[in-house]
Amino acid sequence: MRLKGKTALVTAAGQGIGRACVLAMAAEGAQVWASDVNPRLLDSYDGVPNVRTVVLDVLDKAAITRVVGGLPALDVLFNCAGFVHNGTILDATDAEWDFAFNLNVRAQFWMIQAVLPGMLAKNDGKGAGSIINMASVCSSLKGLPNRFIYGTSKAAVVGLTKAVAADYVGRGIRCNAIAPGTVDTPSLAERINSYDDPEQARKNFIARQPMGRLAQAHEIAPIVVYLASDESVFASGQVFAVDGGMTI
Repeated sequence: MRLKGKTALVTAAGQGIGRACVLAMAAEGAQVWASDVNPRLLDSYDGVPNVRTVVLDVLDKAAITRVVGGLPALDVLFNCAGFVHNGTILDATDAEWDFAFNLNVRAQFWMIQAVLPGMLAKNDGKGAGSIINMASVCSSLKGLPNRFIYGTSKAAVVGLTKAVAADYVGRGIRCNAIAPGTVDTPSLAERINSYDDPEQARKNFIARQPMGRLAQAHEIAPIVVYLASDESVFASGQVFAVDGGMTI
């Protein structure tokens, strides 16, 4: 039970990577709050040990403040919510840019700002906590075609992660990011199905993975459990690529 006694909050926990990480952390003994903007997706947690659910729109700062204020002080925050836009800089619109930066970056800023006071108050004010942000291999790590807005926003997540880590490294707070490659999730399936030729689109996604296949959500969860646990106590400000070799 590597996370016994810890309390965690996960955003976008209704499906995909978020759900896999909720289940993995709960299985390791954490009390996990699974949040999502879609309440129907949270119904699947009924009866799952160590998991409680809360509806949360991370684009609503007041809702974040209200939800976090109603929880016990957290040991772990996993900012998983995000969105992928397709296209080059010439395809990008201001509305798409604003939405991506609001969801992929600003929401993480708001979530961290909300949970930090409670983390800093732990251990008689010495602080304790692990913040894990969802970045991507498509970021400052690697440029990918037709991912201008997404890659730029995820590069901002890398900068946000390092800035928070630098500010609180001496106060018991760790902040790291994970950078997955292409993961076979419901959101990816939606994007694939939006192409004129979904079968070829899936082949194209697979072709850019050196391992010759897409990742599964449960294959991303172990690094999140590690970063949530005391095993990673000396790691902060790092970006952990789980990308099937894309950045070799």
